Amino acid sequence: MKKMKVAIVGYGGMGGWHAKKLLESDVAELAGIYDIDPARCELAEKNGIHAYASFEEVLADTSVELITIATPNDVHEELAIAAMNAGKNVISEKPVTITLESLERMIAASERNGVRFSVHQNRRWDADFLAIKKICDSGELGKTISIESRVHGSRGIPGDWRAQKKCGGGMLYDWGIHLIDQILMIFGFAPKRVNCICDYITNSECDDGFRLDIYFESGVRASVEVGTYNFINLPRWYLRAKQGTACMQDWKTPVDIVKCDKWQELNVTPVETAAGLTKTMAPRNEYTTDNYQVEIEPSDVHDYYRNFIRAIRGEEEQLITHDQMRMDLKVILAAFRSAKTGAIVEIE
Repeated sequence: MKKMKVAIVGYGGMGGWHAKKLLESDVAELAGIYDIDPARCELAEKNGIHAYASFEEVLADTSVELITIATPNDVHEELAIAAMNAGKNVISEKPVTITLESLERMIAASERNGVRFSVHQNRRWDADFLAIKKICDSGELGKTISIESRVHGSRGIPGDWRAQKKCGGGMLYDWGIHLIDQILMIFGFAPKRVNCICDYITNSECDDGFRLDIYFESGVRASVEVGTYNFINLPRWYLRAKQGTACMQDWKTPVDIVKCDKWQELNVTPVETAAGLTKTMAPRNEYTTDNYQVEIEPSDVHDYYRNFIRAIRGEEEQLITHDQMRMDLKVILAAFRSAKTGAIVEIE
């Protein structure tokens, strides 16, 4: 199969990541990059990558079939529509854009020009997420009651456009979009309501952290948390289900599982605390629970480009659909409204 030529617009952190992956790809070939910063174009040339002189030159290159946009969030729409109007298929870095109206204009441009349009939800291929999703899907712990998904750091928002509101900065748009998309992949793209609190600890302009509860019709509650002022991290995943608990400390460690085989336990020995006794919080013994680990399995992030390029060629369905993009963005916008009003917000 002939490799598809891809150009990248934006050669910052994620643009450089895309370039590295495309140079390793079995389905795509990196045609070059363009960045408005001449220094980044010079860096690309030093790295042996062709740098286009202008965005217009990228659009004029008839050998390029696909353009990946890795720029600040507020210009995704402008660049994507220009590229699609030029007959190019487009991948936008996440978040796809920052308003629903903007997203609808991008989808309309895709349909009008007969080209494919996607968003780079690469963390659907994170091994930790896939391990938790497999446990939920298998039903080995019974019906899920609640799930916690979080990432913690202690460095605040990166000191670039991600800290600027006008550029679509903040953690809901940055990490939130990933964690929300993962939750919806597990429990379905039909959440009912959300409740959100945002942090403004290191930045008064954009949220530098948040706690978001997502409620589903099934009764499942998902808690999504991003913190950038945490010097001790809580577990990456914590799952409660009818028949046990699963806990994953970070994205590299195995999943610890305690499965409750027998609910009733006779002759429970109380635990003595500093000021009293408790049977309620006494630990379980080995006769009522089964303790084991689930190893994480490697995944291949190249599957994202493989799927999208095959979808462009009509060989398979596009994994990340326009409706999924809409719902991811609806949840984020509802979260912002909830944080502003202090109320639970229904998802339309």
